[in-house]
Amino acid sequence: MSLSCNALGWSVKEKTIVSDATLKVRTGEMLGLVGPNGSGKSSLLRMLAGIQKPSSGRVCLGETPMSNMRQRDIARKLALVEQHANTEDRITVREAVELGRTPFLTALRTWRSEDDAIVASALAAVDLKGFEDRLWHTLSGGERQRVQIARALAQAPDILLLDEPTNHLDIGHQLAILHLVRGLPVTSVIALHDLNQALLCDRICVMEAGRIVALGAPSEILTEARLRDTFGVCGHFMTDPFDGTAIIRFHSARTG
Repeated sequence: MSLSCNALGWSVKEKTIVSDATLKVRTGEMLGLVGPNGSGKSSLLRMLAGIQKPSSGRVCLGETPMSNMRQRDIARKLALVEQHANTEDRITVREAVELGRTPFLTALRTWRSEDDAIVASALAAVDLKGFEDRLWHTLSGGERQRVQIARALAQAPDILLLDEPTNHLDIGHQLAILHLVRGLPVTSVIALHDLNQALLCDRICVMEAGRIVALGAPSEILTEARLRDTFGVCGHFMTDPFDGTAIIRFHSARTG
């Protein structure tokens, strides 16, 4: 399923957070969303997820305007993993992940064995098997992040939005999560700070001051000029001798 927005904007007390964002994420692609802190990445993701109502423009799931859809129907198609998720409730890891099945439960469609299997599969996918009975408040930041990703996977979405999903994770789990998302049969948008991780995406969308300023293949978008002008660093592309993939070596623009 594709995801698109047209002339999307959001302002708070006359301060523009996102302006005139137009974008179409193709069915099955993995789009990396990058930009400096405060560039509007999280706000754009929240509007794409239907959580934040835009001040202007619209979002479509496939060809259907999101504004015409019920929240439950949106949640059956799309899942969002935000940067920070906290709760004061004393819930277990399993209970947190089971929340991902909520959009599918009704008075007529109660919990089934297939829901148990989906939850178990989601936990295993993020390396949390054996954590089922751990309480949320006892988890580290990285473990909580993985629980939130498992909750999103339990929704079995067609579209997966992730806001810095590798934040708080050790390098092993960072790579595992990125490769997991890349292998899923979903359309995904991932906000990332690590530009070398963004190179794994099919396309990259660059934001500056609330606007989309570049969109395309990583090799076309992450040029030395873009790295300098947008991120304030000098970067040179190199070839990884291990597998031949492109990597970026950074140093301060002031010393470049």
